Amino acid sequence: MPRITLSPQWRIDPGEGVTLDANTLLGLLAAVQASGSISQGGRELGLSYRHAWGLLQQAEQVFGQPLLVRGRGRGSALTELGEKLIWADARIGARLQPLLESLASELEGELGRVQRRQRAVPRLHASHGFAVAALREQLAARQVPVELRYRSSLEAVAALAQGDCELAGFHVPLGEFEAAAAQRYLPWLQRHQHRLVQLAVRTQGLFVAAGNPLGLRGLRDLTRRGLRFVNRPEGSGTRVLTDLLLQREGIAPRSVAGYDNTELTHAAVAAYVASGMADVGIGVQTAAHRFGLHFIPLLKERYFFALPADALERAELRPVLTVLRSPAFRARVAALKGYEAAHTGQVMALGDAFG
Repeated sequence: MPRITLSPQWRIDPGEGVTLDANTLLGLLAAVQASGSISQGGRELGLSYRHAWGLLQQAEQVFGQPLLVRGRGRGSALTELGEKLIWADARIGARLQPLLESLASELEGELGRVQRRQRAVPRLHASHGFAVAALREQLAARQVPVELRYRSSLEAVAALAQGDCELAGFHVPLGEFEAAAAQRYLPWLQRHQHRLVQLAVRTQGLFVAAGNPLGLRGLRDLTRRGLRFVNRPEGSGTRVLTDLLLQREGIAPRSVAGYDNTELTHAAVAAYVASGMADVGIGVQTAAHRFGLHFIPLLKERYFFALPADALERAELRPVLTVLRSPAFRARVAALKGYEAAHTGQVMALGDAFG
């Protein structure tokens, strides 16, 4: 079965019968931002200098203002509008890419069934995370089929209990909040019927602008006048964590400006903060690192895959578990900023995990 990839595409129509090649423009702006050179940016995209220059001129005419500041001997730099376009594209990608990956995986599964594939394909439902995305890449590289659907942690374990998937991803904080967070998932998991495979330990914390210009120190700052917060959706593990943290600090959700403003993934929250649309959010350290944000650690958590106990012996799941336990995948997880992989691939009973 061929691999399906879906990606967002911009369309900018100036209304004069000519459509701007927006995706190429965005790639060119990003390349110029990184290199400081129009010619170098064009070469990286396989464009001649004339083509790159013409595209920039066309875009500046459409927007009615410059996208680049060009100086003799000083290279080229993006204007505020040029930077906003880059951040808008990053935010769109962060918000939509998990949904598109999930949809592409579903389409692969549907087409595979039409083609009457002989062997069953394991179904993985999980909240989106960088280690889950890395697992999908490793499985694809080894041609191990899996049908992946990104869902909240609570939706994933509910799907497992209802027989709609074989692997369900969810995460639980270590320390004082472990029992309260785990209790949210345990009604769907049976001690004798399910097992856990540890994916990773990761660090959750506050995302703030680079350099922390507002001087934020911790959760109590969320009630500061004028501070804008961006949250995760209800049902997500990070939303559960956020509510537990606020409860511990005696902070009422209504006192946090932006509490009801949500983004679907850690990366989307990071992009939202990086673009200046919010001052602070909560998520994993990897997302903060990738968007150049300052990170204030709050706690660590374990990310698990729950699965039926008898699934450990099923032929269709064996290749997935082999990749999960492989040194190559463990090294890939350990390379993610804020992730630990010492026990990646370890199988345990519910009682061993949560007492």
